[in-house]
Amino acid sequence: MLSHVSERLNTTFVAVCFLNNTTHPALCTLFASTYNRLYTIIMATQDGSEEVIMETEAKPKEAEALGEDADKGETESKSHTAAEDTTTQDSSISNGDDADDELEKVDLKIIWNKNKYDLKIPVDNTGAQLKERIHSLTGLPPAMQKVMYKGLLPEDKTLREIKITNGAKIMVVGSTMNDVLAVNTPKEVIQQEVKAEEDKKEPLCRQKQHRKVLDKGKPDDIMASIKGTKERLPTVPLSGMFNKSGGKVRLTFKLEQDQLWIGTKERTEKVPMGSIKNVVSETIEGHEDYYMIAFQLGPTEASQYWVYWVPAQFVDAIKDTVLGKWQYF
Repeated sequence: MLSHVSERLNTTFVAVCFLNNTTHPALCTLFASTYNRLYTIIMATQDGSEEVIMETEAKPKEAEALGEDADKGETESKSHTAAEDTTTQDSSISNGDDADDELEKVDLKIIWNKNKYDLKIPVDNTGAQLKERIHSLTGLPPAMQKVMYKGLLPEDKTLREIKITNGAKIMVVGSTMNDVLAVNTPKEVIQQEVKAEEDKKEPLCRQKQHRKVLDKGKPDDIMASIKGTKERLPTVPLSGMFNKSGGKVRLTFKLEQDQLWIGTKERTEKVPMGSIKNVVSETIEGHEDYYMIAFQLGPTEASQYWVYWVPAQFVDAIKDTVLGKWQYF
């Protein structure tokens, strides 16, 4: 039966092509294409082949493959775009870093005039730079500051070298320029007058009132001295020295309270450092590695409290702590 259909189809194809080839070439071409397809199907069916089915099924698979490729391309495009966005965002974040944030810093508690201030400062800043920051917080000029942390804070060393840690309390003592000008009798005037008087006098250690103490000789338990050097105040009291009456005396510098404690066997006198008008010092003849020092507790020389056999390396530190570096001495 399929053979008969094939013969009839051939006869029809020849007739149509003969009639329309000259008048309708396009129609003849369309019919030829349709004929070839039908002929292929008939022959494949006759032979029992499945090539036609496979061919017709291949096209949807091909279309499906093209669709998957399109989806894959779209996914890759989105991934690439997201990666670019992430890179841009990371770049933006990296470029926004502040160089100062990379410095190691330390949190400090600044205490001045019964006020407390929080300060965060790079640990590699020097004592002088810390004073500048304190100035911005308090209005107290650096030259008029006494900054204390386990003694008077050195200006030329970094906070790291001084071993200042997080949460450390920094004590600041000093008066603003207005406060200094408001004082009736400025300390610097008294000190200049005392210095002028001292220049006119014979050495203190030769005066009778001092000779009676010095002639007793150097105390056995006096602290060792180092001539020609300057050291910060020790963390322990200065002891083993004599006072004007020849009794043993010790000096304790209470920096947190801004007080000087003068202790004897009988009692301990707590003197505010701000009330000390002047500090006078002189080497002891024959023992130049030791000094005699007087703390002027009132407006005249009659209020001077004398201490003998003070180790030379601590004399400047004592003056700095009591009067401050901005004073004249």
